[in-house]
Formats: sequence, C-alpha cells, structure tokens
Amino acid sequence: MRVYGTEITSRLLLGTAQYPSPAVLAAAVKSSGTEIITVSLRRETADGSGAGFWDSLRETGCRILPNTAGCHSVQEAVTTARMARELFDTPWIKLEVIGHSDTLQPDVFGLVEAARVLSSEGFQVFPYTTDDLVAGEKLLEAGCEVLMPWGAPIGSGQGLRTPDGLRAMRAHFPDVPLIVDAGIGRPSDAAQAMELGMDAVLLNTAVAKAGDPAGMARAMALAVEAGRLGYEADPMERRDMAVPSTPVLGLAEFA
Repeated sequence: MRVYGTEITSRLLLGTAQYPSPAVLAAAVKSSGTEIITVSLRRETADGSGAGFWDSLRETGCRILPNTAGCHSVQEAVTTARMARELFDTPWIKLEVIGHSDTLQPDVFGLVEAARVLSSEGFQVFPYTTDDLVAGEKLLEAGCEVLMPWGAPIGSGQGLRTPDGLRAMRAHFPDVPLIVDAGIGRPSDAAQAMELGMDAVLLNTAVAKAGDPAGMARAMALAVEAGRLGYEADPMERRDMAVPSTPVLGLAEFA
C-alpha cells in the first residue's frame, strides 16, 4: 500500500489512547506489527506528561500520524493541525472535524473546507469521513489522496454498520487508498473490512480496552492479513440455493 508516496507494509494502523500504561501500549504496538500510530495533540500535552509520552512513541520506531481529535470547527481543526506539524515534524495529519457530539459523526462540510486549507499549506491529509460518495469526491478535489470512512461511531465497537456503503466506495474509488477508521470491535470486523476491499484498518479502543491488549493487537493484525488475502483471492459469490460439491453423475443406482 502506498499513501502520499510512502510504501506501507502493514495494513493495520493503531491508535495510542486509553491504554493502561506506556508499557502496555508499547507491547500492543510491537505485537500488532503496525508501522503507523496515531496520536492526538491533546493527549500529548494535556496532563503535563507529554514529553515522556512522546519519548515512548518514538521508541516504537513507528511513523506518527497526528490527529485533530475533538475538534468541532474548521478553525479549531486547522489550528490544531498546524501545531501538530510543529510538534511532530510531519506533514501527515489525520483530519477530524466532528459534527455531532453523541455519535462523533464527521461534519463533512467542515471537513472538506479544512482539508482544502491544509492541503494548500502542504499538509498530507488523512480525512476521517463517512461513506458518502459525494463527500469523498469533494475531499479528493480538495487535495486528499486517501479517504478514511468510518465503520461505526468512534469507540462503539459496533463493527461495520453499512458494509454496502463501503463496498460502493471501493467500486467508486478503485484507485484511492481507503482506510476504515472507527467502530472496529473484534477481529472479525477487521477481516470483514478487508474482504470488502479496504486497503487498511485503523483502530484504537478495541485493543486498548481489551483484557489482553497485546493479544488483541496480534489478533487484529492476523485478521487484517487474512481479510486482505481473501479479497485478493477473489472469493466466490454467494448463492441463493445449494450447489453440491460432490458430482451427481456416476452415483450408484439401486433397482
């Protein structure tokens, strides 16, 4: 997979929030085999322990994808992105503009506007969006080269609520990297996303809140790999009726 000219081997991206300790986070990151971890500017600076947290992230050896988590306006998201670029020294930004407080659904109108501003300033934007095809087109026109449709509300663990919508996105944007972001709760959810043709999965809560985060991280990595291999193998179509796997010709006949 290539995003903004960078080749990525692992198709699992991992968030860094809500882990019980930096040691547990480090173990989960290692177990997942991920190459990209996301981090919120708010998490980095809010409690005064940002320097230590940042050091632990660098020790993972992963590429940092800062995000604008918790931003509810274009101005707030753009300002946060600018600060993140200075702090993390990267043009990459996972862009979130939240439009609904309960569902944390993206505000696609504000998202497009913010993406246009940031792209013009040299940012390489990873937009957290819905499976709306028109919104996707507008984001690409704004300068995005990747789309991150949600599977379900952030942290809900509901899995893929609209698999048909994601399937339509894959068909509509055959050459655009698509990364399912949010809602993944179990390895089967991750495998399903990859079987639909998604290029990668980004998740956080499902691993951070598991009884064994490192074990769940490994399970998610295997599910993503299995789902991708299944998609590339061109699986059989579903049928309404049974089709015998054993030939009916040549069966014994009894008089």
